[in-house]
Amino acid sequence: MWWFLPCILGFIRLYLDGVKVLLYQLFNRSFSLQDLPKQNGKVAIVTGGTRGMGYEISRHLVSLDMHVVIAGNEEQEGLAVVKKIREELNHGKVEFMYLDLASLTSVRHFVQRYKAKGLPLHILVNNAGVMLVPERRTDDGFELHFGLNYLGHFLLTNLLLDVLKKSGKPGKCSRIVIMSSATHYGGRLTLDDLQGRMCYSAHGAYAQSKLALLMFSYHLQDQLWVRGDPVTVNAVDPGMVDTALYDNLSSPAQLAKKPFAKLLFRTPAEGASTAIYAAAASELEGIGGLYLYNGRKTESSALSYNERLQSKLWKESCALVGLQ
Repeated sequence: MWWFLPCILGFIRLYLDGVKVLLYQLFNRSFSLQDLPKQNGKVAIVTGGTRGMGYEISRHLVSLDMHVVIAGNEEQEGLAVVKKIREELNHGKVEFMYLDLASLTSVRHFVQRYKAKGLPLHILVNNAGVMLVPERRTDDGFELHFGLNYLGHFLLTNLLLDVLKKSGKPGKCSRIVIMSSATHYGGRLTLDDLQGRMCYSAHGAYAQSKLALLMFSYHLQDQLWVRGDPVTVNAVDPGMVDTALYDNLSSPAQLAKKPFAKLLFRTPAEGASTAIYAAAASELEGIGGLYLYNGRKTESSALSYNERLQSKLWKESCALVGLQ
């Protein structure tokens, strides 16, 4: 029975992290965005930008006069959202491009199509994700949380780095914003079983994917700083937000969530505020390597700062997605 213990511990850690976040949100007001400077001429990509926090991020960036490319895997939904944003704001550039982060081939095709447009890229918001889904594999055979939440964004970011570097310059760096989560505190990174084949736990898999994203953001920023590239990378934690991500909770958990959601959970607009801040705030110009929660710099888990493990994860990720 010992092999089953990691599954149980992953479940317990995730819900304990959730309780801590809810207690914080009960006694602390949500971060309120101040007026942000207009971003005329800048171009942003927002993954998962058709609903929830992704929609709020996309809408707000368009309101700042950015040209926003919403990347998602539901084309009709994406086109409807583009129409909605255009009607609401009566101005601005926004478009939809198909991207399935659960397929490395789709990621590569997306990057090829984007580069063919000849657009610069100043902001990349890696927002899309899934949570607590039953055990499933991506098109490439990876566990879904690890493959979509982490590996898809890992490949996307690396393939777009050249455009981000060309678009940034000293004093006006390009920015990468990576959506992590407080669940990373309970996450464990098992390099010899990243796909959860020994003992699958949806809770553990989700926490691992968010820890991997955070470690990726730190390691990538270190590499960019060493080379002097004008690109910053920051990770954000939106808190517990009332979105469709929670649709995969167990029935008892769904029942327990309902009475508390309106009282304790953040709205999608509130959850998106820290990501928008990271993407556009003047005071974050040239500043990277942060973990931001509720609009403030916060310490992430001790494990997330382990540079040796960051490097090992980077090398393994390159091998898995076929990067040199």
